[in-house]
Amino acid sequence: MTHPLLDKHRAVLDGALAAIADRGFWSPYPEQPSPKNYGEMANDAGKQAVQALLGKRFELDQPGVTAWTACDRSPYGVALDVQYPVCDVDALVAAGLAAMPAWRKLGVDGRTGVCLEILDRLNKRSFELSYAVMYTTGQGWMMAFQAGGPHAQDRGLEAVAYAWREMNFVPGQARWEKPQGKNPPIMMDKRFEIVGRGVALVIGCSTFPTWNTYPGLFAALATGNAVIVKPHPASTLSAALSVRIAREVLRENGIDPNLVTLAAVDAEATRKLVAHPAVQSIDFTGGSSFGRWLIDNARGKQVYAELSGVNVVVVESTDNYKGMLRNLAFTLSLYSGQMCTTTKAILVPAGGIDTDAGRKSFDEVASDLAGAIDKFLADPATATAILGAIQSPDTLKRIEDAHSVATVVLASKKLAHAEFPAAEVRTPVVLKCDAKDESVYMQERFGPISTVVAAPGDGNAVVVLAERIVREHGALTAGLYSTKQPVIDAMTDATLRAGVALSINLTGNVYVNQSAGFSDFHATGANPAANASYTDSAFVANRFRVVQRRWHV
Repeated sequence: MTHPLLDKHRAVLDGALAAIADRGFWSPYPEQPSPKNYGEMANDAGKQAVQALLGKRFELDQPGVTAWTACDRSPYGVALDVQYPVCDVDALVAAGLAAMPAWRKLGVDGRTGVCLEILDRLNKRSFELSYAVMYTTGQGWMMAFQAGGPHAQDRGLEAVAYAWREMNFVPGQARWEKPQGKNPPIMMDKRFEIVGRGVALVIGCSTFPTWNTYPGLFAALATGNAVIVKPHPASTLSAALSVRIAREVLRENGIDPNLVTLAAVDAEATRKLVAHPAVQSIDFTGGSSFGRWLIDNARGKQVYAELSGVNVVVVESTDNYKGMLRNLAFTLSLYSGQMCTTTKAILVPAGGIDTDAGRKSFDEVASDLAGAIDKFLADPATATAILGAIQSPDTLKRIEDAHSVATVVLASKKLAHAEFPAAEVRTPVVLKCDAKDESVYMQERFGPISTVVAAPGDGNAVVVLAERIVREHGALTAGLYSTKQPVIDAMTDATLRAGVALSINLTGNVYVNQSAGFSDFHATGANPAANASYTDSAFVANRFRVVQRRWHV
């Protein structure tokens, strides 16, 4: 007999299982914030709900509260001052461990049903989450709604579906019968129990606090683990809301809510959590420095890490020059390049490229790309909606410093935001350099900073350079523009060897830095930019263990 919540959401689970098998378009969570999808009052109610939190304590009823902290920072200049409980990390771990036995006994179907109910509640509060994401990350509102709400929920559901599938490959029981010739067979009954590895720590990032948190959160939860969510201090609000919603669902269903807790703690306490022997898995998205420290120091623990990289696009030739430029302009402008998938190095043969608009020199390609960005961002309302605001002061400094790194093709400008006068809005800066100037382009300059690189040789030589960048520095995305099948084949082989997703000749309304749940694998785990993928079987299968018992019959 299945759990009532699994029965309630069975159609959603079945749809997700079918989607991860065929990889086509599917989502149960509408990405358009229309009244038809979410109700006439959903937008206003969500905004008001977030504004009602500002300047107040965010109560969670967690154990071990020692202080309160107001840590969010708004790139839009919104006065947030939401105060979160600072909890003793030993108390959080102990509470999570105490909640795990009952969670295990609930079984695969029960845990899956509860996770699906949490996701359903999150979806119903997508507007609330979107304003929390927008105010703390600087994303434009539409992006905050989609990436912070339905698309993040898609990734959480995807993790639940993979977890359910992997756990159901293990039978619950078996009758073992070994023939003994003329003698009676040896017979045993066996039972197989799915158990979580221990407490899971999910460390969030500042720019995508739900999208990058939900996969690890739900993969760990569904497989039987307690979860401590440690958000980035600058973007805590949406993570705190997500934890509160999860705890509400757990409590309503007679489950200890301390199965999911929020750790609004500093770096020292985070390191203590990492080192705690009961913490057995860690999810992290962010910079390579702390990510590498995690991988090197979290001995005996399973670490799923997405780090920095240098995403590349090779421009060898095109039969749609204007379409290519428009597509790249959007890619480099979206959320001011503050995405782990945004292109950083655009590799162009130094001798120029063939296009439907005639032969274009390297300098013309760089200049025309700059012009396409200027044209795309010419309308202030469009520009601020697409660019959003710069999340971190460190990114603002990188933008300023970038102008002295190499030849500037397009200088960054500060734009005024009509709704948020204090918003830090910046247009992209585009540099150009020769391939020998490796220090310019063979590193991630996070933010709206990209470099057009003059690469020696023909298209195949440029492909070789792209492969080297990915192998040495990692990448989550790679792109290619070419009208020549041998070059396409060479780039395909190079990306298979280097382990990076490839997009070919994108000139329409799909962009290299976008990743669709249930269809695209986000990262491969096969190059230095990440050691895991959102999501695949490997992302969930090592989060649980099978413990058996047996007896003679």
